[in-house]
Amino acid sequence: MSVYRNAVWFVKGLREYTKGGYEAAAKHFAAEDLQVDVTGRSYMITGANSGIGKAAALAIAKKGGIIHLVCRNKDRAEEAQKEVIAGSGNQSVSVHLLDMANPKEIWEFAEKFKTENRLHVLINNAGCMVNSREITEDGIEKNFATNVLGTYILTKALLPALEKEEDARVVTVSSGGMLVQKLDVFDLQFEKGTFDGTMAYAQNKRQQVILTEQWAKAYPKVHFSVMHPGWADTPAVRSSMPDFYEKMKNRLRTEEQGADTVVWLAISPAATKLASGLFFQDRKPVSTHLPLASTRASAADEEKLLQILQDMLEKLATGSCKS
Repeated sequence: MSVYRNAVWFVKGLREYTKGGYEAAAKHFAAEDLQVDVTGRSYMITGANSGIGKAAALAIAKKGGIIHLVCRNKDRAEEAQKEVIAGSGNQSVSVHLLDMANPKEIWEFAEKFKTENRLHVLINNAGCMVNSREITEDGIEKNFATNVLGTYILTKALLPALEKEEDARVVTVSSGGMLVQKLDVFDLQFEKGTFDGTMAYAQNKRQQVILTEQWAKAYPKVHFSVMHPGWADTPAVRSSMPDFYEKMKNRLRTEEQGADTVVWLAISPAATKLASGLFFQDRKPVSTHLPLASTRASAADEEKLLQILQDMLEKLATGSCKS
């Protein structure tokens, strides 16, 4: 990451990504955008047992949505389920246990889910920032396995179900950190140089933005969007970025503020009046690149990313996802 990108990004973050940035943006929100009843519509939210995922689940449950919480930890998932039901009065809240770092498990879960449920909106919220290079049992670097390959497989597997429904949407929770990264398709699993978990995460989030843009072109029946929640006070930030948290904790957004644009993109009629494939911050589409930062990838590299992921998906049948 260049010194220039880092400096420009951090200044932008202090102005826009903090609690103060949200409060300034919220002055321009249209209250009627979220005055909707989504009773009967089905929402799947990954990583929903805490933080932004749980906050989004609660907000959508209050609007009448059928909620599918997809989580890895059974106890935490069931506790979140109780909290969402109690906070919303909505009993239509289900728990599904799934490890988003396990490609085969994701595919099998999605295939089974489609036979038993309808799905109108998929919210790809689950993510991780592992600060040392870890390899999953499938031989895949853990950040990439969870944030990119897992998101890719779940979305691709559920697209046939989404395409059957009216006003189907896919919302992916990315990060403004992706602005400091240019797509690197030649080291997707961070095998070269010194491993940096924060930069690996930012690279993953850049990849999610590119996936969203490409999916929007390929699947016109579904509205795709990707968003940055700002700097929010979540358990993930506290555990993965303790130094950042200590410095910024008094300026961080609440979980609800971080989830606001997720909810807006998932339920508001206003969101789908905008083009599919855009990157959002505080209910507005924003640029996916910093000025003069040289982070634009070639069309060939973007296509290569999709091809690598598709090849890994197709290897599921053989039990090998190494790349």
